[in-house]
Amino acid sequence: MTGTGEREARAALCAAAEPGDAFLNRIIDHAGASGALAAIRSGRLPVGLEAGEGEVRRLEQWGIRLRASAPEEDLAVCEEMDVRLVCPGDPEWPTTLDDLGAARPYALWLRGPRDLRHGCLRSVAVVGSRVASAYGLRVAAELGAELAERGWTVISGGALGVDAAAHRGALAADGPTVAVFANGVDVPYPAANGGLFAEMARRALLISESPPGAPPQRLRFLVRNRVIAALSRGTVIVEAERRSGALNTASWARRLGRSLMVVPGQVDSRSSVGCLRLLREDPDAILVTGSGDVIEVVGRIGADLAPPPPSSPVLPRDRLDPATRAVLESLPARGSAGPAQLAAKAGLDLATVNGKLGLLSAGGFIERAADGWRLTRAARSRDY
Repeated sequence: MTGTGEREARAALCAAAEPGDAFLNRIIDHAGASGALAAIRSGRLPVGLEAGEGEVRRLEQWGIRLRASAPEEDLAVCEEMDVRLVCPGDPEWPTTLDDLGAARPYALWLRGPRDLRHGCLRSVAVVGSRVASAYGLRVAAELGAELAERGWTVISGGALGVDAAAHRGALAADGPTVAVFANGVDVPYPAANGGLFAEMARRALLISESPPGAPPQRLRFLVRNRVIAALSRGTVIVEAERRSGALNTASWARRLGRSLMVVPGQVDSRSSVGCLRLLREDPDAILVTGSGDVIEVVGRIGADLAPPPPSSPVLPRDRLDPATRAVLESLPARGSAGPAQLAAKAGLDLATVNGKLGLLSAGGFIERAADGWRLTRAARSRDY
């Protein structure tokens, strides 16, 4: 367990330096977090540690940022907003982050009831394009829901598009999910996902290397990708354009020795250019088409095998569990129905039906109507 002095020092270091700085981690390894903070305050390196001219300038910059910060207020905000600071050596600290070596976090700010270390024991990162296609959103939501239903934590970055769909899928299945922020855990960014983040703070987990109140910065989005890759046992790229942050996460997964999985996409879709390139050029990239494939890659040998391929084509509704399929089949072919009507027709209690409606909505099967729920145009086709 990290002592109070070291904990306060790491909170201050989070405010003074950018995440994952190799030079600062070298100082921490040499003198501890308290020693590193003392060096920044004094502008002098610890005895026995050498640094280049550029690193000394960085030490001066950290001192300026530290004087402008208020780490004591950050810790006070933690108490007010039920945010906690987790440091290396704490019971909740995932030891997989140590694989990052000189790029490891100094500490993590957490918001939400889930236990981070326990959740990361069986976890998969699902990432992809912010401007995702309908196909990408559906695949991400299905992966999130199916992985969560089988006890796997879904890790992503909370961004628009694929990330948000994966988080929502996991929540719809009442399963664990973790969003890694590039800003403070009390800052809803993007604002369009504010409702999602509020729900995750209540039921799942939001984490960040930046202290509360920190605004998002462009470079931090790339830096946080290493944490997404390190926390998980494997990364799934659902959709990625030619230049995509998801490809940066893929490179970190490879560098850390994690499994890299790719969902194939349409050859004429710009959202799939990055995925198709990975499959063509990276010998370590594994093609996956569903949660069964993913779990076979990252699961225990002999215990988490994907089912054999079916003798007939598998439709999206074929992957639904019996209760979810019963709710889907209770919806009228035309028009809409309310939850109480569906519960009576499916023979299920109202709470179960409401949960399954969220899952079906995330999967693109149904949509809200003025007086209840109705099938989407895609779900009314014979191929869905």
